[in-house]
Amino acid sequence: MLFDSYLIVDWSAAAVPRVGKDSIWFCHLRREGGQLVEAALENPATRLAAGDRLLVLLREEAAAGRSVLAGFDFPFGYSAGFAKRLDLASPAWRATWDVIAGLLQDDGANLNNRFAVAATLNERATGGFAPFWACPSGKAGPYLGLKHHRRHEAEGLAERRLTEHRVRGPQPVWKLAGAGSVGGQALTGIPVVRALRDDPLLQSRTRIWPFETGLAIPPKGIVLAEIYPSLVKAEGHAVKDAAQVKSLARHFADLDARGELAPYFAGDPALSPEERARVVEEEAWILGVRGFPAIRRA
Repeated sequence: MLFDSYLIVDWSAAAVPRVGKDSIWFCHLRREGGQLVEAALENPATRLAAGDRLLVLLREEAAAGRSVLAGFDFPFGYSAGFAKRLDLASPAWRATWDVIAGLLQDDGANLNNRFAVAATLNERATGGFAPFWACPSGKAGPYLGLKHHRRHEAEGLAERRLTEHRVRGPQPVWKLAGAGSVGGQALTGIPVVRALRDDPLLQSRTRIWPFETGLAIPPKGIVLAEIYPSLVKAEGHAVKDAAQVKSLARHFADLDARGELAPYFAGDPALSPEERARVVEEEAWILGVRGFPAIRRA
């Protein structure tokens, strides 16, 4: 097997502390004595609390020498060319992460400036109100609009990443508000994953897939990856978000136990060399998507 434990995180960009439905949930499964046990199922009320708790869990796993697959349900990357439009140096993914982390403000009460961050990135990337879109009326301005601008093609920044063309369901990373929006989750979540990756006690054994591993089986240690919980049927809890993290954690663990998880780290075998480069350098990939259809859908 590739991993000893599986940590699946359902993120939230909520602007107030929140538990229950539409909030942060994570499930941690661990192999102990040949058995898969639920080490944690938690629902922290804020992103700050979630980040602190995830850091503790990963440090404990690292100290015990366990290998961990940690999945986060928001995009890790943006459409190819975004970093260039921001005039960033290579590697594109890391430079973009650094810019977002430098701009985002997120406090212990979940108050954050994600719409202002998106507006700033729009201004730098296009000088207008693209590529990010959708916000509450009070957050709109010359660099961020209430509705879809329909300008991705004109601006030369694809609305959807390559991975999002292989599976139904995920919304574009540029969408900040409305049903299924993930743009806010990415802007608030990427700094947290970046902090976990850079933690002094974790950095020597932690890698971001596929940015630091390529589309290949990652080395032993802690692997942080983008996931999409709706790939599997949600069962085992009355709250859908909790059921999703439990079900996906077990799904990955079962695949690993059967020796069937490794191929998913290669992404879609049909990707061309140029497309693989886009994925590894900037766009990222949803773990579990290998062509269409994906593993399974609810």
